[in-house]
Amino acid sequence: MPSVEVIVLGADHNGVTFKAKAKALLKEAGYRCVDLGPYATTPSVDYVDYAKQLGTMIGNGDGDRGILVCGTGVGMSIASNKIDGVRAALVHNMESARKSREHNDANVLCLGTWINDDETNLEILMTWLHERFGEYRHVKRVEKLQHHPAEQIVLTNGVFDILHAGQIECLRFAKSLGGRLVVAINSDRTASRIKGPGRPVTSEGDRKAVLQSIKYVDEVVIFDDLKPTSLIRELSPHVVVKGGEFTADEIRARDEIPPEIAVKVFPFVPGFSASSIIKTIRNE
Repeated sequence: MPSVEVIVLGADHNGVTFKAKAKALLKEAGYRCVDLGPYATTPSVDYVDYAKQLGTMIGNGDGDRGILVCGTGVGMSIASNKIDGVRAALVHNMESARKSREHNDANVLCLGTWINDDETNLEILMTWLHERFGEYRHVKRVEKLQHHPAEQIVLTNGVFDILHAGQIECLRFAKSLGGRLVVAINSDRTASRIKGPGRPVTSEGDRKAVLQSIKYVDEVVIFDDLKPTSLIRELSPHVVVKGGEFTADEIRARDEIPPEIAVKVFPFVPGFSASSIIKTIRNE
């Protein structure tokens, strides 16, 4: 059963009335709400305090997404974006609502009660919540906005019997997400079961040696399972990176990746495929 998304709400005195309406709509839609206040329009309060509190919760993973409301939304966006892990979007129209999610994976929405009426802001809110991040196209850019601690361990896995430019780009991206990159390769036995007859074209020992020579790679391990589930639980990396057409949620479910481990998807590089390269070689 999927978990209920937690939405954290905060405002200043100019956003109290709208915040109450937004909270009621969100609860009706099935979201779990955490309301940081304030709960009355008087006295006046400092927007910075609520932006910092909400931003800290989102940055620490104590909420999935956040909604901040003031007169224009500008002050809230400035204050919350100073906190690591926050990608706050100042949104006053429907196009920005959609694009801030699709392109920027915004996790905090900042609204202005002086700019739009409540009905418009509620429509913006629900549009923003329903829009999905276009992770295949934009994940590389968004991750450049984040701080990735040197102590983070990143894991990626695959067969890797034919290395091409797309895989090198994936390894470079994976390395950028932490301090140590571990590459797990399928054993010859499991690689053959996954890829079919004639694969892998190079042995597990040779594949390991080649990968260890790449500057982005810190360690290479061989595993003898069809899925990396057991290996992930044993290594407990901070991030798992996969290349392909699946979403992060689909990969998490398929490989049974615990919720505390981040999953990032690196899109296929057009024109590069180990299977197509092998077919080309065999047809010559």
